[in-house]
Amino acid sequence: MTISLERHYDFQSPAETENFAATISLWSRPGQLILLSGDLGAGKSTFARAFITAMAAQGDEFDIPSPSFSLIQTYDNTRLPIAHVDLYRLNSKAEAEELGIAELLSTHVVLVEWPDLLPGLDAPRLCLHFSGTGNRRHVKLVADGRWAEALLRNEAIENFLATTNWKDRPRKFLEGDASSRRYEILAENGKSTILMDMPQKPDGPPVKNNRPYSAIAHLAEGIGSVVMVNQQLLGQGYSAPVIESCDVGKGLALIENLGNAVFGVMMRSGSDMHEPMRTAVAVLADLALKDWPATIPSYDIDAQLIEVDLLPSWFWPFLHGTKTPQQLHDSFEAIWRDVLPMTKPGRPHWTLRDFHSPNLIWMPHRAGLQRVGLIDTQDAVLGHPAYDLASLLQDARVDIDFAWADQLYSHYENLRAHQGSFDKAKLSAAYAVLGAQRATKILGIFARLAKRDGKPAYLKHMPRVSRYLKRNLEHPALEPLKSWYIENMPEALDVK
Repeated sequence: MTISLERHYDFQSPAETENFAATISLWSRPGQLILLSGDLGAGKSTFARAFITAMAAQGDEFDIPSPSFSLIQTYDNTRLPIAHVDLYRLNSKAEAEELGIAELLSTHVVLVEWPDLLPGLDAPRLCLHFSGTGNRRHVKLVADGRWAEALLRNEAIENFLATTNWKDRPRKFLEGDASSRRYEILAENGKSTILMDMPQKPDGPPVKNNRPYSAIAHLAEGIGSVVMVNQQLLGQGYSAPVIESCDVGKGLALIENLGNAVFGVMMRSGSDMHEPMRTAVAVLADLALKDWPATIPSYDIDAQLIEVDLLPSWFWPFLHGTKTPQQLHDSFEAIWRDVLPMTKPGRPHWTLRDFHSPNLIWMPHRAGLQRVGLIDTQDAVLGHPAYDLASLLQDARVDIDFAWADQLYSHYENLRAHQGSFDKAKLSAAYAVLGAQRATKILGIFARLAKRDGKPAYLKHMPRVSRYLKRNLEHPALEPLKSWYIENMPEALDVK
């Protein structure tokens, strides 16, 4: 059932209207409508300009002209593409239809002033009616669907922040990821904190044995996992974010801001990554030495199989536009059942599963292994240490030269060589199997994000992941899997 929401606000100054627009910008997505109505001078343009400004990158300055004469003004270099539309000068809905607003909705957030002539569009609507004179404004808000859900979530966040030292502080969008998690940064007077917004929910409908994908794959479904894993990592001396305040029931937390020297950003900017990457490898070698409590699930075969099944389930339809033959699912699973036992460690280790460039932060002001900050650790499982090593050296989002990856792999071997139980051959096999398993899963995830979730930006990473997969399949232990790919899905080994 579609939900709706109505709220009334009284603003005493233009600044309050602008702050309101900045808050609305936190929840905007392409495909959404914001309809601004009210008399001339009631505050519509003040809201629109503040909304667009809030979407600009920090430090960006640009003109925001009124679209009264051009009718449509687009902004494609903001955090999300925006189309600012003014229908005041039009005389009919037919004229409005000719503007192509429906097409803009596929890629832009669309703000419409004077929306009475707007043609019927199938999109979530946020209607804001402005009234008042001088500096005082009254705004009537009516929202439906996803807009209503988002603004109810915003109210939960404001109520949570009211219980902390960050009440009424400016909030800025930080990032959202492929899951339902989203982050904001709150900063004032040289101090900052990160708001983590992770509502308790499974990842999608049941897919097998009446269980959702997230339950089978042991993905965190709530913020309690963040708290538990971070506390354990901090207790072992690693640089995970300190939880400053948390409401597990509401799925909200304020966590320590470890800085913005994210490995992936540094790599893309051409920074010298020699010391950061060697230190990250040393963190993994150290993690393998620890005795960890069995407070997290095991990375069992059901979890590994449901992940690799993402390839036939989503990559095949993405390529061919048809449902995957059941025989392909069955033959693929049979081969994986033969090779996955090679990844069962003699002693289970904590495996963070997302130990890669977007989730590692360089903090040279700290000492030793604490120079590597660890975020997004909530999906940790008991598994084989080779998985995190493959995550790091076969990064899906940035290029890591094979020769450099091999040097870092050797560095890991040398750091662990003194351990009596360490076996280079077993590590090599597990690294290839888990590297192939991870690449297989990611190709499926990126296809799903593009096809189901309307997020095609991930497709640009597919060729890189394909190269990793092809290289892992050169390990002798994976010859049957390599043959399956060549026979049934060679496109996965050579994504263009």
